Amino acid sequence: MEIINAKGMDQGDLCALIKKERHLDIEIRNCCGQRYIGCGMKKTRINIIGTPGNALGAFLDGASITVDGNAEDAVGDTMNCGSIFIDGSVGDAAGYAMRGGKIFVHGNAGYRAGVNMKAYKDKSPLLVIGGKAGSFLGEYLAGGTIIVLGLHNPKNTPLTGYFCGNGMYNGKIYLRTTERPIGLSKHLLMNKVGEEEKETILRPVIMEFAAAFKEDPEKILKADFIAVEPDPENRYRELYAAI
Repeated sequence: MEIINAKGMDQGDLCALIKKERHLDIEIRNCCGQRYIGCGMKKTRINIIGTPGNALGAFLDGASITVDGNAEDAVGDTMNCGSIFIDGSVGDAAGYAMRGGKIFVHGNAGYRAGVNMKAYKDKSPLLVIGGKAGSFLGEYLAGGTIIVLGLHNPKNTPLTGYFCGNGMYNGKIYLRTTERPIGLSKHLLMNKVGEEEKETILRPVIMEFAAAFKEDPEKILKADFIAVEPDPENRYRELYAAI
């Protein structure tokens, strides 16, 4: 493993050093706001101690990134494949337009997490938020899966902000609650998740999440979930040129 001390390092120099490094395992210590770490990378495994800046793992194409700390905006922006695990919280627009791969966030996410996510052929992106998410979660969702677990938040705290799934056309949002999201559109369906769907779809993901962040998977799965998805009989005709 190659260890890089990023204290006081310019983001351009840090990113150039990461891409130049031939080791498949890199640990970055004392990270403090440097942007664009891991952009477009394919095979490298990067462990970050500290707080990376905007666009961590943007256009990620197979590499894996773990963060021991928080991350700022646009984590995994337009990522194609690979994985990002954040043992903390993230800013706005996590998973923006991601086309594949997975992002696991132990803590909370800001506004517009999962906005414009999409799936294509064998690629289907996955975004898991362990805490709560801000407004416009899954806005214009066109494919993939978003899961919000509401762990470690005060009792009766909403899992999402306003307009969850606003404009979504495909994909699915799972929320670990029985409460209707605030301002849920009439174009969306909200259904309780049955045991079969919980076991086949949610359990494998929750098991991986729990193992990564040392949570109890059975305690998470014991709770009720709801699923938010588009109503095929009531599409967003006013938002799209042709349906």
